[in-house]
Amino acid sequence: MKFGIIKERKNPPDRRVVFTPEELVRLKTEHPEAIVKVESSDIRVFNDEEYKKNGIEVSDDISDCDVFFGVKEIPVDYLIPNKKYFFFSHTIKKQAHNRKLLQAILDKNIELYDHETIVDANNRRLIGFGRYAGIVGAYNGFRAFGIKYELFTLPKAEILTGKDDLIVRLKRQTLPNIKIVLTGHGKVGMGAKEILDGIKIKQVSVEDFLSKVYSQPVYTQIDVLDYNKRLDGKVLDNNDFYKNPQEYTSNFERFTKVADIFMAGHFHGNNAPDILTQEMLKAADCKIKVVADISCDVDGPIACTIKASTIAEPFFGYLPFENKEVPFTHPGSIMVMSVDNLPCELPKDASEGFGEMFMEHVIPAFFNGDKDGILQRAKITENGKLTPRFAYLKDFVDGN
Repeated sequence: MKFGIIKERKNPPDRRVVFTPEELVRLKTEHPEAIVKVESSDIRVFNDEEYKKNGIEVSDDISDCDVFFGVKEIPVDYLIPNKKYFFFSHTIKKQAHNRKLLQAILDKNIELYDHETIVDANNRRLIGFGRYAGIVGAYNGFRAFGIKYELFTLPKAEILTGKDDLIVRLKRQTLPNIKIVLTGHGKVGMGAKEILDGIKIKQVSVEDFLSKVYSQPVYTQIDVLDYNKRLDGKVLDNNDFYKNPQEYTSNFERFTKVADIFMAGHFHGNNAPDILTQEMLKAADCKIKVVADISCDVDGPIACTIKASTIAEPFFGYLPFENKEVPFTHPGSIMVMSVDNLPCELPKDASEGFGEMFMEHVIPAFFNGDKDGILQRAKITENGKLTPRFAYLKDFVDGN
């Protein structure tokens, strides 16, 4: 089995990589029969020399490999027919801008495995950069707050060395007695929580958050039933919400009345109600002035996320009464951070964590006959066709 680590070619450039030099050494140690090659890259966070020093072959031509690992979408012209590829294809939700990519993958008889489709038997995702999105997103939320109220100026995460450095910079600032509401208990939400806990912000219960006044900054981390209620007034459980989201409506306005910053780290399923609506943001008693939408679903459950912002320009203003973007300096605006590639700001940390997950959950499947079905579940295309699990994409591929 020959594994190839490909050069990232998407713009804007992404410095992340699936495997660090150390993880490739581990791969070769645990599976001596594996052959590994790294495509030369001048943008990767780990340079060519770091791989060479660890005994990894680096080459401009890795076309003789069987399986290729990348992070972002691969330009169609660089896809090699009859190979296996792992990368974030951004096709499984029928993203129109990547239709031609999926068509080309089928035409070239490529086996595609998307990092998002690597799940366990219970369909829980095993691989992702969510934790690092949460870490950077929370940091950017504080950056936004400091800028909006001219309290402090923090450097961009991308020029710092990692999570510990972000925490050091945040600890130097003095925060007023603000309240922060955080949605989500998955990798994204827990990544944001790492920052909040790292700078010693006090976590309080939902009840205390809503009713008490504090002399220090506090946060609460909420789950779906904390900000959704059944239309018929019944109080059931999370499973009911996941099975019957159409029977619910958001009551997030409880939090808009008392929170200063909203950090959105939730997963929003199909048919689930919107969380933060335009009406909530227009309300006279809405207190939220900064929204760090780490999940970044454009035109989705967070009304002020009307676009994805960029690492270069992460912040914009949202005017609730006109539902439009304005400069974040506008006095009536809510400051929004909706960067959709946050882990790119911590390429070293993110790559290290991603490689560890890949080594634990995916690589063994190549050597144990895929006994747990990891590869089979993740496979989107095979023999020039969509696999049964992803047959729902046929109309999308056909252009419908």
